[in-house]
Amino acid sequence: MSSESHGRKRKLPLVKLALAAIAGLAAAAFVLRGLDVPAAADAGMASIRAAGPWVFFSAMAILPAVGMPLLVFTVTAGEAFGPQLGVGGVIAIALGVVAVNLVLGYTVARHVLRPVLKRLLAYYGYTVPRVTPENALQVALLVRLTPGPPYALQTAILGVAEMPFRLYMIVSWIALLPWVIGAIILGQGLFKGNFGAVLIGLGVLVAATVAVQWIRRKYASRGR
Repeated sequence: MSSESHGRKRKLPLVKLALAAIAGLAAAAFVLRGLDVPAAADAGMASIRAAGPWVFFSAMAILPAVGMPLLVFTVTAGEAFGPQLGVGGVIAIALGVVAVNLVLGYTVARHVLRPVLKRLLAYYGYTVPRVTPENALQVALLVRLTPGPPYALQTAILGVAEMPFRLYMIVSWIALLPWVIGAIILGQGLFKGNFGAVLIGLGVLVAATVAVQWIRRKYASRGR
């Protein structure tokens, strides 16, 4: 590809999206300032519980594959269904649902929308890595552990690159495991005002961050 065409590539407008999100939060804060926010949060959580775990976890299995942040579900899952399923049960179900979501995202990216996603990734300046038997593990780790690209975008890149399915699943699920566990514990601690649970959740997330950076540096150096 020529340098001229490369120069026309557009980066995914993450800054604009972040500014839009901040503006949305500011508008929400303005609208909600006259409301009883804790009561509104309790009402929202009651609505989630009333819908039931089947609806909640079905949405969690589908929506992150199309761009909704997984954190929306993991932070609320423990508080919503911990009393009914236990925290361990919520974590176990969430990890199973994440596996379903990974299968769905991979299937769509590799077999359903691959030509469309390949053009879209190129348009925004993302290079689809060339996967070989020799570099497959390195590519999977670097894509999944690179900070910045959203979860759904990472899945799209790996699917379009035709990453071997078994390796994709193993690396992706293990990479997400500490984030799911940490976010569930942290979310329940925040909702309950349980400082100990908050510390445990944060500890898991911090440990995951440190491990991710170490693994990424190790495998990035091998590609030089």
